[in-house]
Amino acid sequence: MQSTDNLPADILVRAAKIRLVAFDVDGTLTDGRLWLAEDGREIKAFHVRDGLGIKLLRRHGIEAAIISSRISRAVELRAAQIGIDHVYQGHDDKLACLRDLLHASGLAAEQAAFVGDDLPDLPAMRICGLSVAVADARPEVAREAHWQTRAKGGEGAAREVCDLLLAAQSVPDRASPP
Repeated sequence: MQSTDNLPADILVRAAKIRLVAFDVDGTLTDGRLWLAEDGREIKAFHVRDGLGIKLLRRHGIEAAIISSRISRAVELRAAQIGIDHVYQGHDDKLACLRDLLHASGLAAEQAAFVGDDLPDLPAMRICGLSVAVADARPEVAREAHWQTRAKGGEGAAREVCDLLLAAQSVPDRASPP
């Protein structure tokens, strides 16, 4: 569980306002490697703690979204398993996709967080109230993020973000399973 003791005050203020968090997939929810089977199927590995963190967010009224430039059946299946309703795949313009999602949700950009790792994520990250880079993000992305996780993409980074948001919003009982 994330303690707020060592977090900068500005990050806590930003995190307290978040009602929607959007995640890139490759390099953020996964370690960024693409596994291809001989028959062409793509295989991805997701961290179970990230999934529980996203379920906890949803349980406490914070929506989750996936915005990815790639299209993968594995992403669709994982999103369904953990209850992510907003899944956008094949979107090279992540900023436009995020703006459309915010408009449809009636949310302001300062109420959104974006978690990314590479250059295509930067435009969406720049408009959000809280932009997060995973520990192994490209240096350019890390420099522009408001906050950076300690965990690498696909190794619990998303859970750190979820714990940060719940802690900043003083959500009690974060340890109880959904």
